[in-house]
Amino acid sequence: MALDPPQATPWTDPARFWPGVLAATAALDAPFGVLELDALAFNAHDLVRRAAGRPIRLATKSLRVREAIESVLALPGWRGVLAYSLREALRLSTTIDDIVLGYPTVDRAAIAALAADERAAARITLMVDSVAQLDLVDAVVHPAARPVLRVALDLDMSIDLPVLGHLGVRRSPLRDAAAAIALGQEIAMRPGFRLVGLMGYEAQIAGVVDRYGANRVYERVIAGVKRRSAQEAFARREQAVAGLRPIADLEFVNGGGTGSIEATIDDGSVTELTAGSGLFGGHLFDRYLAFRPAPAASFVLAVVRTPARGIATLEGGGWIASGPIGPDRRPLPVWPEGLAYEPREQAGEVQTPVRGGALRVGDRVVLRHTKSGEAAERLARYHLVRAGRLEGAWATYRGEGETYT
Repeated sequence: MALDPPQATPWTDPARFWPGVLAATAALDAPFGVLELDALAFNAHDLVRRAAGRPIRLATKSLRVREAIESVLALPGWRGVLAYSLREALRLSTTIDDIVLGYPTVDRAAIAALAADERAAARITLMVDSVAQLDLVDAVVHPAARPVLRVALDLDMSIDLPVLGHLGVRRSPLRDAAAAIALGQEIAMRPGFRLVGLMGYEAQIAGVVDRYGANRVYERVIAGVKRRSAQEAFARREQAVAGLRPIADLEFVNGGGTGSIEATIDDGSVTELTAGSGLFGGHLFDRYLAFRPAPAASFVLAVVRTPARGIATLEGGGWIASGPIGPDRRPLPVWPEGLAYEPREQAGEVQTPVRGGALRVGDRVVLRHTKSGEAAERLARYHLVRAGRLEGAWATYRGEGETYT
């Protein structure tokens, strides 16, 4: 489905936007997911604008909807995907010819399937950060019995600061350029592998919100931490790339995420960016200063009872996001306005009480997930809405009978 730039931005007026979503989906029984196509198109084009000419690799974990992935990839500025599972990558490789696996894999059956499929082996790049991962691949299929497999290095981009300690994700043992270069040399000497790229994800920039309203002191602290992170982590990546170039013909150097594009494009060693969560626009991004994606993805729950005056119970609701446990991991009720969780119950496994408004049995409540792709593990499909009209549905991976993590 075409994702042309929208002519209007109705989501900036919630009192206009969310009633339109509910009206378009009035015949559907909750719970169900919604993708507003103009909002999705706005996000896809805005990410390209922010990338300032760098191609963007789409992070599939942040969508988990095949038709959405293909629709975004059809747009100028988007190139290839960053998959999160080798089984997923194998499936996507039937239609997508540039797939980088974002994480190492020890899935022996999937490795064997990759080694048995020359087309998939030419389209998929494995991610590694240790010799042990190479050894495991060799143990599954001997190098002489398989095509040469494409691999990329995952460079750790976290930093350590006085007082604040470790910032970023403990993602890779390749903590400096020397470690990355040593592994690159090992790959160059081993039959059956070809080093084609490097990835460095600066999570302490991309994944940390920096808009705190009246708390300007905290905002300044976060800004300082992000500047320091960029200086140290980007220098590490530049050094690693410089050291790897004589060893291997790197096809790509990948960096960033939705939340760090403006910073990552300042790293001259990066040839491509990654983004995904900003396409669906989880509510976590409402607290970033540099950008504000449209709320493209949402889900709708129904009121099933009213146990007390001013309290309504929703069916379901405990769609909690991964990451550090806290209030920002909860779904955000956005319509009707003014709803809040019961402090001692929060979002529940099968029911969620909320306060506020004058809800009745059968009424619907619109919520947004903290992140983006995780909601797809709860849904068989997203119903497509554009300009207040229902325009079909896209199956999620789960709806297609596939689950990868």
